[in-house]
Amino acid sequence: MQVNMIRTAMQHARRHPGLIPQFFFIMLGMGGASMYLVRLAKGPHVTWNKTSNPEPWNQLDPTFQYKFVAIDTDYKNLKKEGPQF
Repeated sequence: MQVNMIRTAMQHARRHPGLIPQFFFIMLGMGGASMYLVRLAKGPHVTWNKTSNPEPWNQLDPTFQYKFVAIDTDYKNLKKEGPQF
């Protein structure tokens, strides 16, 4: 089934060369979205095994930068708020 879809897309690209950039950017967007989802799934605040480490976010240092982009936050001067559980 997928082989026929790929073959049909290749035939369309041969007949209409203007579709090649569209296919390229669609694949680039899908690849980038997939890599970002993998990055989110492997983050320090995500737990996949609840028996060995049920709350991994409690073991993070308060100065740990876990955001993808931190524009104006200085994590070195940040103090932990709340009790240690």
